[in-house]
Amino acid sequence: MSHCPSPASHRTCKGVQSSLPADYDMAVVHARVSRVGHLLDEWSGLGLKAYLVRERGLRGSPVNQYAPFYLWNTVEGMNAFLWGGGFQGLSDDFGRPAVRQWTGLAYEEGVAAGSPALFAVRRRRPVPDGTALAEAAREAVEEARGLAREEGAVLAAAAVDTSRWECLHFSLWEDDTPKADGDLFRVLHLSAPERAALPRGRQW
Repeated sequence: MSHCPSPASHRTCKGVQSSLPADYDMAVVHARVSRVGHLLDEWSGLGLKAYLVRERGLRGSPVNQYAPFYLWNTVEGMNAFLWGGGFQGLSDDFGRPAVRQWTGLAYEEGVAAGSPALFAVRRRRPVPDGTALAEAAREAVEEARGLAREEGAVLAAAAVDTSRWECLHFSLWEDDTPKADGDLFRVLHLSAPERAALPRGRQW
């Protein structure tokens, strides 16, 4: 959960990951997103939701995976989605997946912010024991800032899971040659009702 001082400045990241069998018909996922993706296009408190997929054998992916990623402006909006019925549809279709939550460290609009986001890169890395936490946070913020400046970057964010001491970098790109390391996903749909309200830069 976010520890920012006021509801207006909350930014919580949430990721849902459903790994699917190697022979799973990913057309089912595509059809589901086409059918229901628009339902969050006006969701109160949601900065953005990227409907992400990886497909085994495409663009180097070893797995089939459906992995939506959220940036929330308010905890109230996130809780309304999780407990108020929005998340139930995903659970009904794929079984209840694990939900990871991270505290936002930084958010930046990219140099291609006005372009459609067609691909995403997600990278997780541990914060090793003995690392100065202020230094780890500074590096995460600088990496998000640097990614946002790269050609083709739509946006970039950094966050941390303090229960695992793990940093996460997430970025959206206008093509499939992103200048970022990590797992590459295709964006099937982007709901961004309050993207403009996401606070920019370092989150403390």
